[in-house]
Amino acid sequence: MTVPQSPLFGSVEDVAERLAGCDYLASTAVATTVFLADRLGKPLLVEGPAGVGKTELAKAVAAATGSGLVRLQCYEGIDEARALYEWNHAKQLLRITAGQGRESWDETRDDVFSEEFLLPRPLLTAIRRTEPTVLLVDEIDKADVEVEGLLLEVLSDYQVTVPEMGTVQASRRPIAVLTSNSTRELSEALKRRCLFLHLDFPDADLERRIVLTRVPELPEALVDALVRTVRVLRGLELRKSPSVAEAIDWGRTLLALGMDTLDADAVRATLGVVLKHRSDADKAVRELKLD
Repeated sequence: MTVPQSPLFGSVEDVAERLAGCDYLASTAVATTVFLADRLGKPLLVEGPAGVGKTELAKAVAAATGSGLVRLQCYEGIDEARALYEWNHAKQLLRITAGQGRESWDETRDDVFSEEFLLPRPLLTAIRRTEPTVLLVDEIDKADVEVEGLLLEVLSDYQVTVPEMGTVQASRRPIAVLTSNSTRELSEALKRRCLFLHLDFPDADLERRIVLTRVPELPEALVDALVRTVRVLRGLELRKSPSVAEAIDWGRTLLALGMDTLDADAVRATLGVVLKHRSDADKAVRELKLD
């Protein structure tokens, strides 16, 4: 049975301050939603374009609360064995072979379907942990609908059923963070169980502060020019707009190259840090008149 537990955050302001201490600058909406997820014990579904800080939010929450991070990275074709648990079939076969002629099948069966032969995967691992835990289910929209069904039991009752062993219920409820790039619509049943947060690209002031937080050695004038250029690029209807993470990487690149201005030559030389498609780069060169 899941026992009552003390909240990890004292207030919305506490969330913002502690996330900032982990170099994650949260808006009021983000801090409020994280506070409610902790206080109400509900999973948090974070949607938005790639690269706006969805995964980083879960990592920052784990760091800010001293929690362990258990990550389930979703992908097309992921199944129950990779998400929940699987049995160590090779070891089970060796055990069955060793017991032949010396014990009954009932004795062997009870042994091979025991803890020694169980391989827990992220969902079961998170449920069984007794320490504070953040469960990150990353890019849930890449998984099949069937995987959402597996999550329903976990997110509803914080338990996992292993038919051969029974139901494993969390003694300490993890903070669950699900991320989605909105490549497909998630089921209503899953959404009902979650608090919802939409993350978009930050405004210019917040992005400027984010870059300065991550690359504090960068001159402020250069940060201003970088942020302005990134925002222009995002307005060009590219195949993939520059993410916040790529803006940070661009700042680190300029610093590593010793550049103190973002002129046409500097942009042209480093454009591959923020644009990852040839067609996007060609369009940017034309629109920014870099040729």
